Amino acid sequence: MQGKTVIITGANSGMGLASTIELARRGAHVVMACRSPERGQKAWEAAIRESGSDRLELMLCDLGSLDSIRKFAGEVTERYGAIDVLLNNAGVVSLKRELTKDGFESMLGVNHLGHFLLTNLLLDSLKRAEEGRIVNVSSGAYKIGKIHEDPSLVRGFNVAKGYAQSKLANILFTKELARRLEGTRVTANCLHPGAVATNIGVDRNTGFGKSLVGLLRPFFLTAEQGAETAIYLASSPEVKGVTGQYFYKKQARPLTARGENPDSARRLWEWSEEQVGLKR
Repeated sequence: MQGKTVIITGANSGMGLASTIELARRGAHVVMACRSPERGQKAWEAAIRESGSDRLELMLCDLGSLDSIRKFAGEVTERYGAIDVLLNNAGVVSLKRELTKDGFESMLGVNHLGHFLLTNLLLDSLKRAEEGRIVNVSSGAYKIGKIHEDPSLVRGFNVAKGYAQSKLANILFTKELARRLEGTRVTANCLHPGAVATNIGVDRNTGFGKSLVGLLRPFFLTAEQGAETAIYLASSPEVKGVTGQYFYKKQARPLTARGENPDSARRLWEWSEEQVGLKR
């Protein structure tokens, strides 16, 4: 990873921070895309300390705001000629129905639409790399997901339904992206990190869920263990040229029929373009 530029979303905690530290240790210049200046600053300091690298940069990006994503992508494009790896790691779990700044249901808005826009805005920079890699963190929860006719879940919201929809969207996005990138030097893959003990389901305002995470932590993977497959896809020569695949424990795994449906992937892409203002 020496001399390579890596962007990691949600780099201030959990698997994002673990990936940041490990890829920086391996010589990458890592751009930590974080929503909160305070949490981002603490994570940046911890990453420098634990990686022993000074090739780390903190940049603010709120994946729940299309304006913030556009601003971040513009700054990245100005600073870097090429991006070698985009690790779309950030994710939210909303216990009650919440909306992003642009009015999207928060899990679909952040986990899918935010990364959809960011990736598309950075594609030219990824194509300039010798070997561009896009890595999308999904989840095995996709298996119970479907893309609903009412994707904002105005009617009948529940957390599992929303999260599973967003994780299926990650996979369908990866599939259609890989198809559209055929003939370029850029690959796109997604992964299931396993059951990882992070604070993803903890309510930021009330702290609800924190004690449950603490109780379950001994039975879950650590953030470092959960990040292993993402790091592998970002850095390993073993997956050079591999694209459009779903990985678990560093192995390509078969998807259910919903995850493999090319018509669903195409329809989701076209809908997503309209939602984020990319439709020409």
